Amino acid sequence: MKLFILLIGMVLIFEGLPYVAAPESMQAWLKKISEMRPEQLRTMGFVAMTVGLLLCWIIQG
Repeated sequence: MKLFILLIGMVLIFEGLPYVAAPESMQAWLKKISEMRPEQLRTMGFVAMTVGLLLCWIIQG
């Protein structure tokens, strides 16, 4: 459980970093994302999940 909470903390750090480092760029990027078709967002999400799963699998292997 301690490792799980640590991982959630790390994800929050990495998620928040772009907003602190370049808030104007993030606003522009979020506007572009909001204009994308749902199919494109779903594909991007699937690719991100697959890459994350592969990284975890490789590291655990």
